[in-house]
Formats: sequence, structure tokens, C-alpha cells
Amino acid sequence: MYPITAEITSDFCDALTRLSARPLPPAVRHSAQRTLLNVVATAIGASRSPAVEIAVGYACAHGGTPVAPVPGRPERLGLMGAALATGIAAHYDDFDDTHLATVIHPGAATMAAVLPLGAAKATPGETALRAFAVGCEAQLRLGNAVSPGHYDAGWHITGTCGAVGAAVAAAVMLGLDAPGMRSAVSLAAVQGLGHREALGSMAKPFHPGQAAANGLLAALLAQQGFPGPERILERPGGFFAAFTPLAHPGELLTGLGEQWELEKNAFKPYPCGIVSHPLIDAAIALSPRVGDPDQVTGIVAHCHPLVVELMGRAEPADGLQARFSAAHTIAAAIAEGELSVRQFRDSLVGREDIRRLRAITQFAPSPDTGRDEARLEVSLADGRTVRVHVPHARGSLARPLTDDELTAKARGLIEPVLPGRTGRIVDASQIDGPGGLAALVEAMSPEAAASGEGR
Repeated sequence: MYPITAEITSDFCDALTRLSARPLPPAVRHSAQRTLLNVVATAIGASRSPAVEIAVGYACAHGGTPVAPVPGRPERLGLMGAALATGIAAHYDDFDDTHLATVIHPGAATMAAVLPLGAAKATPGETALRAFAVGCEAQLRLGNAVSPGHYDAGWHITGTCGAVGAAVAAAVMLGLDAPGMRSAVSLAAVQGLGHREALGSMAKPFHPGQAAANGLLAALLAQQGFPGPERILERPGGFFAAFTPLAHPGELLTGLGEQWELEKNAFKPYPCGIVSHPLIDAAIALSPRVGDPDQVTGIVAHCHPLVVELMGRAEPADGLQARFSAAHTIAAAIAEGELSVRQFRDSLVGREDIRRLRAITQFAPSPDTGRDEARLEVSLADGRTVRVHVPHARGSLARPLTDDELTAKARGLIEPVLPGRTGRIVDASQIDGPGGLAALVEAMSPEAAASGEGR
């Protein structure tokens, strides 16, 4: 293990600077491209959501020079406004990537800093992809260093660590040297935000959006010579001390550059809290065996305790709250035989048959049940009880989404907003090809021609 008595901030930033100067290993490059495609697709899918409409409207009225895009929208915004709106869109449906060990969603804040800055600066695609990968990695390693105490204390780790990931990515794109990287990281670290109380509200996607803007601002100020506080991570009044007394600073540097946390990033098949996904798999599997949902007399969900802790809303008021109601995800999946964005519409959340199924759902949490495991028992009016066991949820590290499944997910998000555009966006999300980042910006812009669709 790396000695935790060292000057962690300086060593971490120096190591990130060296790492960002090297080509990405092929497997890491592929992981970065998968993460980028997924998060661009989730941003496009939520580009017309109420939260994004508000953020874009504010940026149009009060933002800076309109130079940066928001995926799926025609407007060009100032850098900070585009970062905020893009980060909100990427996380709005809770459908973005998730690092299971920390429950960080690293793609949203990092992409929301990379995309506006790269579009404004015409950054080469290879540089942008490398910046995205290193920014995600920095965010995840910081998350490992403060987990699980940080999240357990009530912080929304995607917001608090997201600003640092965004700053690192922007620093790489700006070509900052090691001192510049240290300033960017330090300035971002003092802007951490986000509490778990925001889960189930528009404030939750605000966290990665504002984290992207904060990180981008930190890097731009560092580029101009604005210094950050030295040793911000390890000092008695610094990041670790403020956010958790149970930090593991050695996680920042142990194996950095040899082992990539980004390769452990996972992709959701369902747009809601990931801890409920094994129960959703079970409910979908049971749906045809149940037949008429009106015949269900009881539901017992055997799950990990985090399901109840994080998704215990018994009676959600709307679609945002329903994303943190395991009872709703089970009820909707049994009644509808699927769980997509449609099952989180406000009208369905309030439907009487769904409300009845939620009311008769009981949870039996146990620490002996894996985080990606669940058993579901459904009692029926004819006296039968149907059961299913899911050892590992779809989208978990044990059952990751394939490239084809990820493309299918992206298609479902992109096509309602940008019809006929999925193939171009999938190809352009590689971004280290001839078209670079500019091809992705064009493909995700509504005014671009839809010719060339090949998928």
C-alpha cells in the first residue's frame, strides 16, 4: 500500500499528470468509450426534462459567450451553463454509469466538463478521450479513499468527488503541468457538494451538473495562475478530515496507472437506483408466471440491506421519487413486464394497480444477500407462490452489459429525441477516430443532417 503519511495531494496530482501523458491501454480505452457512449445517451434522453429546461433557460438569460453544446439540444451556451445543463441531463433519469464499490456515477460530471471545453477549444478526440478516462479514474480513486464512511455520513459522493474528476479532465485538455494540476484539484476539492437527502428530487442531478461546472472553473482558474490551497486532501482541515474520519488515502495511488477503476464501471439496464436491479430482474422474470397482477396477494423481497436504506420510499409522489422506491420498481416490473423510463412517468406512478402492489410488498433484508443478488416471492389468489432467485443482476460486474446491449440501451434513449441518429452517435462516441470530438458534437445536435445512419 502507498504510505498515507506522504504528501498525498502533490503525489496524486503529479501521478495524474504523468498518467495523462501516456496513451490509454486498449482495455481502458474501450471502457472509456463505453462510459462515454452511455452517458451521452442518457444526457440526450433527458435533454427535454424539466430540470434541463430550467438550467438551459437560465444559461441563455445569464450565461457567457454561447460556444458550447448540450447533447440533444440546439442551443449553444456559455461554458459553465453548458456544463451544468449537460451534467443535469446525464444524471436526471438515474440511468448513467455506476462504479459499484463507491456508487459514484463518474461519467456525468466528467463528460459535462469535457464536452463543452472540447467543443469550444476544438480539442483533438484522442486528447479528449484520454482526459475523460483520467478524470473518471481520479474521481473513482478519490471515492475509494473516502468510502464507505463518506456516503454513510449522508454525502452524495457523485457531487463531492465529481468536481475533482471534472477538474482533472479539464486540466488534461488545457495541457496544465503538474503545478497547474495541483491547483485545479485543490480548487475543485474545496467545492464539493451534495447530500443524500436530495435523492429522489431535481437536486440530485444538480450535483453532477454543478460539480462539472465547479471542476471546469477550477481548471480554467488554475490555467490563469490562480493557486489552490496546498495539501488540500490530507491537511487536518482538508478534504479527508472534513468529509469522513475513516478515509483511506492510500487508495489514491496504489496501483495507479496499472489497475484502472474505470474498468470496474458498470452500466444500468434500468433507470433507477442500482441496488434494486436484482429485484427488478426477478420481477420481470416472474411477470409472465404471475399473469394478472390483480391476483397478487403478497410480495416478499429478499435483498441486501442497502435496498431498504437507499430505496425505502413506500409511496413515491412522482417519477423522480419512484426511482428510489424499490417497492415501485417491483410493482411496475410485475405489472408491466419491463422497466424503462416509461414506468417512471408520474401518471403510472400514481396508477391504482401499481399503488396496490407497492402496498403489499414487504422486504426481508439480510447482509448475507449480495448487493447484486435477490430472491422474490409472489403469493397469488389461487394459493400458489411463485419464486425466483437472481444470483447476479444484469449490468453487474458478474453480468455486464455487452456492447450490443449497450448500443440497444443507447438507441432507446436517443431515438425519441434524435430519430435516426443512433448509429452516428455510437460511431462518433469513439472520439479518437478521424472525426474526433467534432463528429460527436455534430451527431448529437438536432440541426445536423441525419444522413449516414447505418444502424
